Amino acid sequence: QVQLVESGGGLVQAGGSLRLSCATSGSIFSINAMGWYRQAPGKQRELVAHITTGGSTNYADSVKGRFTISRDNAKNTVYLQMNSLKPEDTAVYYCNAGLYRGSYYYPTANWGQGTQVTVSS
Repeated sequence: QVQLVESGGGLVQAGGSLRLSCATSGSIFSINAMGWYRQAPGKQRELVAHITTGGSTNYADSVKGRFTISRDNAKNTVYLQMNSLKPEDTAVYYCNAGLYRGSYYYPTANWGQGTQVTVSS
């Protein structure tokens, strides 16, 4: 079982920046990737970015060039740096411990509690 705790959300004006953190603990034996998802009101949860244990990253088209996912293995923490934020980035952001196979990220049942990001226009 993996425990995930997100932090760093908040209210920011359009064009601003936020950095989300996801602290991990517990058994991560079968996990080889971490992902950030978001869910806006009335919409499905979507994968924003993921990073493998080897450091490979991938991003949704909507955030490419604006968001950066990274990890600090010494601190067991994954980050999502969000720049040039837009009102459409408003959502609850969730951290997930998952599996990367065959060029796809597969989420597992290991989710954090979520952190609200609100971008005002």
